[in-house]
Amino acid sequence: MSHFVLRCRGCGRILKDSYCAFCEHCKGSLVITEYTEPFKKEDKGLWGFNWLPVHHPSIHVGTPVVYKSEGLSEKLGLKNLYIVFSGYWPERNCLLRTCTFKEIEVATVIENAKENRINGFVVASAGNTARAFAYFSVITGFPVIIVVPLACLKEMWYVHENGNPATFVVIDGDYADAIDLSKRISEITGMPFEGGVKNPAKRDGLGSVLLSAVRVIGRLPEHYFQAVGSGAGAIGVYEMAERLIRERRFGTKLPRFHLVQNLPFVPMLRAWQRRSREISPEDVDPALIEKISTRVLSSRYPAYSVKGGIYDILETTEGQMYGVTNDEIYSSMELFAESEGIDIVPAGGAALAGLRQAVRYELVGNEDLILLHITGGGEERYKRDFRTYPVKPLFISKRSQKEEIEEALCTHLRS
Repeated sequence: MSHFVLRCRGCGRILKDSYCAFCEHCKGSLVITEYTEPFKKEDKGLWGFNWLPVHHPSIHVGTPVVYKSEGLSEKLGLKNLYIVFSGYWPERNCLLRTCTFKEIEVATVIENAKENRINGFVVASAGNTARAFAYFSVITGFPVIIVVPLACLKEMWYVHENGNPATFVVIDGDYADAIDLSKRISEITGMPFEGGVKNPAKRDGLGSVLLSAVRVIGRLPEHYFQAVGSGAGAIGVYEMAERLIRERRFGTKLPRFHLVQNLPFVPMLRAWQRRSREISPEDVDPALIEKISTRVLSSRYPAYSVKGGIYDILETTEGQMYGVTNDEIYSSMELFAESEGIDIVPAGGAALAGLRQAVRYELVGNEDLILLHITGGGEERYKRDFRTYPVKPLFISKRSQKEEIEEALCTHLRS
């Protein structure tokens, strides 16, 4: 018997015989997992949490590390700053091999898919998700077709030199173009689209970082800081917070969500400043993406307006959105390395830059319990310990050549 059901946020109906990735019961609403067991937190890494839509996991995967900051907290004047670090940091026993929190997402998604007799995915990614899918494709044999923007290709690398079942298709466009092409490839090949933010297994995997945090802290934080692109990670954390609130063992108030985007591409920030549920077309201009340092935050299709999405989270938690410049991000990356002793990726630097703004404008108190999520880090440290291999994509093509890509890809798969 399963320990969860799927419920539509729109109409409240419980859905039966539905696979997570394909659940879209009411248009404009997310489908969420509802767990029928109380929260358990056995000390067995990711699979020690029973609030994941997986019954018999077999993939070995690490977990983030959660700790109370000393160096950074002193620099910022914060007495109760906790950091959840998702990356590679062996000195703290944090061993995510792709150096990003997307690793726990992908492990959950693949295990959930296998249990539902899904034998492969088409995936769109701006970087981190692609790297995690490629890694688990190697170690599990689970086939994937991964579509990434050309500008993100340099962020793609393998841990293993040979035997990778992943097929990379690169498009000379942005993340939204990669999503569009992925869906078209799915239609042609019959290989299912992974689902993106609509996949509850994805969000629950990402949301497990909050379970890691309460396992260490013993209670929910008052403030939660994270950089956002599609918003899937923040939504996953929020959904876990809702479940923990219903348990009443870790607090009775939702954390206030502080979400960060990279100027000048800040569509969710602009919409929230207007207190509008709708994003304006001019705020998702692809030309703006060329000016940011965090390509992984460049989604033109964020889960902002959908019921249960970022707008609702900000409204419910009296949340705050921040826009940070490239210079603020690089400065924050340096600050973290100096004060905590490990390198972090630009998205992590963006989250810290948002926290620094919050401190500056007194949006948090110096004794407040704050959880800062560094969503990726330790890449420099990892590459000192292991050899990595660059991706050799099957195709690199312009947006105008989609038909040629599709035809060639089908030929490749048939062979």
